[in-house]
Amino acid sequence: MSLTDQRKYTPPEKDELYDLLSNHRRRYVIHFCKRAERPLTLSDLAEKVAAREQDKTVAELTSAERKRVYTSLQQTHLKRLADAGMIDYDGDEVELTDDAAQLDVYLDVVPEGSIPWGVYYLGLSGLSAVVLAGVWVDVVPTGFLPDLGWAALILAAFLISAVVQVVQSRRYRLGEVDEPP
Repeated sequence: MSLTDQRKYTPPEKDELYDLLSNHRRRYVIHFCKRAERPLTLSDLAEKVAAREQDKTVAELTSAERKRVYTSLQQTHLKRLADAGMIDYDGDEVELTDDAAQLDVYLDVVPEGSIPWGVYYLGLSGLSAVVLAGVWVDVVPTGFLPDLGWAALILAAFLISAVVQVVQSRRYRLGEVDEPP
């Protein structure tokens, strides 16, 4: 992005981001760029996207399948992503910008500043395993709470977490509240 472009650049609004992510090719571009350790060429990116769309390996693609995706990316999708500040695209190489990190919150419905529920449950499971292992090898004191009490406490933590997740998920569902999330 040139200095003049940087002065004109304003971060996209939520609606624009949802619109960007509404197309599977743009989501694939973001996915493959995130996985790449270096900028991808347009040709490599088009092959990866075409292979994903066709459920084939890159070697199995026809030239028509490659060209169709290449043209679509070149003429439409990469320009949209670049205009939104999500990628740097110089005509041949494609690379995610730092601003692309904000897209994660739209791909997994998680309030900004929160952790995804999957990560939360993984942590809770790990903590539970450590506590139960400690009870089993008598490292955790069991005088004030019997072994079954520890298991009940862990079960209650999962139950409360699940209820909170259900309530929170309903808040972010379209049509469930007066204003869309």
